[in-house]
Amino acid sequence: MNNFYLAHYRCTQCGKEYKRDEVRYLCPVCSVDYKAGIPLKGALEAIFDYEAIAAGWKESPDPELFSAVEPLYYPELPVGNTPMFRSNRLAMEIGLADVLIKNDGLNPSGSLKDRASHLMVAEAIRLKEKKVVTASTGNAACALSALCASAGLEAVIFAPKSAPPAKLIQIKVHGAKLIPVDGTYDDAFAASLDYTATEGGLNRNTGYHPLTIEGKKSVGLEIFVQNSFNVPDWIVVPVGDGVILTAVHKAFLDLQRAGLVSRLPRLLSVQAESSDAITRYFASGTYSDAEKPVTIADSIKVRTPSLAHWAVQALKESNGACVLVTDDEIRQAQLLLAQTTGVFAEPAAASTLAGLIRAKEQHILCRMDQVVLLVSGHGLKDTGAVKI
Repeated sequence: MNNFYLAHYRCTQCGKEYKRDEVRYLCPVCSVDYKAGIPLKGALEAIFDYEAIAAGWKESPDPELFSAVEPLYYPELPVGNTPMFRSNRLAMEIGLADVLIKNDGLNPSGSLKDRASHLMVAEAIRLKEKKVVTASTGNAACALSALCASAGLEAVIFAPKSAPPAKLIQIKVHGAKLIPVDGTYDDAFAASLDYTATEGGLNRNTGYHPLTIEGKKSVGLEIFVQNSFNVPDWIVVPVGDGVILTAVHKAFLDLQRAGLVSRLPRLLSVQAESSDAITRYFASGTYSDAEKPVTIADSIKVRTPSLAHWAVQALKESNGACVLVTDDEIRQAQLLLAQTTGVFAEPAAASTLAGLIRAKEQHILCRMDQVVLLVSGHGLKDTGAVKI
């Protein structure tokens, strides 16, 4: 029985459809004038045979039905199926009734980014590509390094020299080729595009390749299954380039298209105060870069969010909201999360709790709402940021 249901890719801007291997990265029509340093144009969305998925789900409710790469190409290192649990202590502490923790810091390399790298390495195996390239502040690079090592592929990493030392060590220990960039994540993004244009390889840049969204989408599907096939009221997401936010939305949109859910969860976007491009875009309707991103939360420190346009669309479609948090609030949330739930989160991941507290203070959500905190990375990735 066929259990692979990818139909085609569709441009999120013009709606043009492409066969699976017709286009690799962006819509060639909408991205004709794209250059690194601006939000992506013509990002592609994977579209499935939703009727067939619905029939397959009825037989066996398996999130793999929504996979955009056949499981036979998956690398050996297993990814996902991270725990989700209810924390009554944290809920009581912050005055909410139902708070669930999705602990994606327990992925193999310690972050949610393993999900995108897992699917990208599977795609490289399918295409017989021997090299996968990415730009990263650390987590995506660690993830790609680990997954490439498990599959015997070369990982080429462009990372800012300022990335946390623990992440740089993690990249090197897996044998990846690390190219330090004297600049920001945005500079690394541009350098990686130049590299693949001249040296080849499969570019895993987040949002640039549609499978990065599809890989991260799996966390949303797991949340639905682990919540006893119920849609939570809110999912709180740390936001830098907007890909995780978009991916979580895509998970529930796919479930809705297959007739498996009747509503979407509301998304709460949490950004650091100085890395606020998506928050301002959502509020004003006009895009502009973050002026000077400076935050301890390196994983969400982005001047030019690659999926700004799609992320804002996801927020609108989900009736979502945005909040900004300070570094002090992130540090306080990091300690509160660790001391009430036992989950040690890196700063970007702890920002979700800081954002939830801020949202409650601003009366964005109700006390009885069911809330899922997406903890995207382990605290051991950046112990230098901890202040006790």
